Amino acid sequence: MMRSLFSGVAGLKTHQTRMDVIGNNIANVNTVGYKSAQVNFQDLVYQSKANASGPNDNTGRAGVNAKQIGLGVSMASIYSNITSPGSAETTGNPFDIRINGESFFVVSDGNQQFYTRSGAFTVDANGTLCMSSNGYTVQGYDVIRNETTGAEEISTASLVPLKIMSPENKTSDPKATTNGYFTGILDSNSKALGQAAGQVVDMKIYDNEGYRYTVKYKLLPVKQGEAGYSDTQTKFKLSITDMLDSNGETIFRDKQDSETADVYEKAKEDFFTKALNVEDTHDAAGASETARMLAFDRKDGTAVGPYRIKSTDPDFATKTNSEKIGFNLNLKSLLSGEATNLKNPLRLAFSEDVYVDTSTLKNIDNKGTSTINGGNGGVDSTEGSGWSVGTLSSVSVGVDGTITGSYTNGQTRLLGQIASAIFSNASGLEKTGDNLYMETMNSGAPVIGDVTANGGSYASGELEMSNVDLSSEFTTMITTQRGFQANSRIITVSDTMLEELINLKR
Repeated sequence: MMRSLFSGVAGLKTHQTRMDVIGNNIANVNTVGYKSAQVNFQDLVYQSKANASGPNDNTGRAGVNAKQIGLGVSMASIYSNITSPGSAETTGNPFDIRINGESFFVVSDGNQQFYTRSGAFTVDANGTLCMSSNGYTVQGYDVIRNETTGAEEISTASLVPLKIMSPENKTSDPKATTNGYFTGILDSNSKALGQAAGQVVDMKIYDNEGYRYTVKYKLLPVKQGEAGYSDTQTKFKLSITDMLDSNGETIFRDKQDSETADVYEKAKEDFFTKALNVEDTHDAAGASETARMLAFDRKDGTAVGPYRIKSTDPDFATKTNSEKIGFNLNLKSLLSGEATNLKNPLRLAFSEDVYVDTSTLKNIDNKGTSTINGGNGGVDSTEGSGWSVGTLSSVSVGVDGTITGSYTNGQTRLLGQIASAIFSNASGLEKTGDNLYMETMNSGAPVIGDVTANGGSYASGELEMSNVDLSSEFTTMITTQRGFQANSRIITVSDTMLEELINLKR
């Protein structure tokens, strides 16, 4: 009877432990990233009343099993259901991130690394991505610039706190325009070409400091008898009439009292004439003239000039493999030599001349309407378009953890990459509270890297909720309650039997 008392006590203790785990599961039913746990029981050691004996062929007696009495129950293990994902909750916050797969976020308190499934992050005053609950910093990979290509790349050399909104990441540097284009239709019968003002084409460009300018071009037809006229080509004289700053004012200084209007206009004309002079090593003799004319084949209206530069020419080695039909806007060299004519010569800064592609321009009938227009960048791309300074407007997180910033100047920039850790035995991790886990000897060392390398992914604007199944917990609670009650009855009945034994003395 004493054994049954102690067995009942052991049963009460283990069922109470099980109830503690169930209570913790239910308490964390809405905890982000919480993983449910379950208790497994095992029987205790046994007291043998008689050992087993085998069959005896000589006497003909059969074998007898051992006679053992168990001494109760104990807790075998508490198993964490880490690999089972919780449901997704959409938040719309880009810094709320859910992991698909079995990986963990890597966070740090500044001294030690921890691991978590809770992706409820925020950005602190220093622009560092961190856990919103305790400020532990999210670890990942920084961005470096490739010295050869100039491109920004992820450096996986070491883990660092992700300062995605640091002062240097809050702005996007300006860049000067290096490519421009004319495209559309230039109809020889358009009214503008028959007037002195000609066909006007505007093209916006940016300098190194991000200041925007508008170059105003004028096109007039080359008539028979004029220099450059051709029987096989339709040609148009190209000139620049003005260049305006972002306020719509000319870049030239105001006319001085000692100057006449003719002298002032001649200075502007000379400046812009030089801006269109192109040194074409393939045809040096006619470079200046052809560079200031657009030429079209009279048979099909396709652009054939002002000149062709093939990709084998070293000056255009970085261009596409097709022949180049266009002209250069020579601002880099011109501004340094003609700065005395300008209002604010120190503000104008162009690191490269602007190549203007005219290859897609057509000289065909469009019922007297020209649709020619100019732009910065390539005809089919934004390469070399240039842009002004921009401020960070939004942040997005890719499926591989790469963080990209979008800026008000239309540019995007790589800000870093969130790292992930995976373990050979994730259930062996030690829970430390605050949705955190620590590495143990039985969890194995973490393998840290790109989350997609393990078949996982990140989902921005979502959180992984608890994987607690309430229906299962309540069912287990019922069986735990009944087990506790049954073990309490063992103690009650054993006590009653002991009472009866004591009463024998009466």
